[in-house]
Amino acid sequence: MSSSTLPASTPISPPIRRIGVLTGGGDCPGLNAVIRAVTTDAIFNGIHVTGFLDGFLGLIHDRSRPLTLDDVRSIITEGGTILGTSNKANPRRFITGKDAAGNPVIVDKTADCVETYRRHRLDALVVIGGDGTMSSAATLLPLGVNVVGVPKTIDNDIEGTELTFGFLTAVSIAAEALDRVRTTAASHERAMVVEVMGRNAGWIALHAGLASGVDVILVPEIGFDLPSIAADLRRRVAAGQSSFVICVAEGAAPAGGKQIVARTDVASFDPIRLGGVGKFVADEIERLTGIESRHVVLGHTQRGGTPAAADRVLATELGWQAMSLLKEGRFGRMVAIQRGRMADVPIDSVANKQRRIPADHPLLAVARSVYVTFGEPQQG
Repeated sequence: MSSSTLPASTPISPPIRRIGVLTGGGDCPGLNAVIRAVTTDAIFNGIHVTGFLDGFLGLIHDRSRPLTLDDVRSIITEGGTILGTSNKANPRRFITGKDAAGNPVIVDKTADCVETYRRHRLDALVVIGGDGTMSSAATLLPLGVNVVGVPKTIDNDIEGTELTFGFLTAVSIAAEALDRVRTTAASHERAMVVEVMGRNAGWIALHAGLASGVDVILVPEIGFDLPSIAADLRRRVAAGQSSFVICVAEGAAPAGGKQIVARTDVASFDPIRLGGVGKFVADEIERLTGIESRHVVLGHTQRGGTPAAADRVLATELGWQAMSLLKEGRFGRMVAIQRGRMADVPIDSVANKQRRIPADHPLLAVARSVYVTFGEPQQG
């Protein structure tokens, strides 16, 4: 059956005939499920879909492909994104090379994005990405680009929504890794430190650590004190415990100290590349307590592979909601989950913001009730 003979499921008002879709920032489980939901809904309503390749690079350089039902029919179970993505394609600060002194040459490619949008005669653009991607999308709105945003990040740190797809898969992967190192820790009577993702928000560490029943969770929102952690582990040893599992977000830092930076990448939306806090914590625990310690860095394993069923469902719901906004002509909005229900917020209210763990979040109290320590400095 050709797309022209498919029955329309929802009236389109104002008329939308051609849309684009892109995935920006890092890859994430569930991106393909959103692409599938958007493309399928669009085609069944007689809307042509153009997929832009490698995030905003596709708009900057006009690299694209038409999307058909056959293209998206079976992709809901696949990780990554069939369109490709990039976290080095900020249209406002696009790096074209280096000058004679070796410094990056930065130019504004926003006009190129608008020209590509017009060249394809698009009526709207669905942008799927994190805070950096939403920030770039917000700059296109006043230039006549009709944008609807879909929030994506395994870190679950986008302002305006309680949940992003990819997060639940990442938590599941991290929790399984924590479960697996527990047997090694017990066999050798060691402390095992597992470093998970989470630059400025510790949602993965909090959820995965709680799910796996770890002893210590370190998150960016709570500065940790190594002597306090060492004292807690010694108390556990005195009570008969002989092995320990510690979950550390990559952005965690000592109280009053700085995050550990592995390297910088000036071409990226976020040039800071964190890494190394897991090794630092493991080394210091062994030095302060004499407990043999090892560290594991999960890295990109948390972002890859097949999405969990819950993320596939959530991504499909968010894609449907994005199409609903598009059909209603409600541009400049990002779909969201608020109080467990579908909602939407202005994209510019999300730009350049991050949702972090608040000090009064219930899960912090739950974790403390089962004697998980967050490494806070001891009082008195």
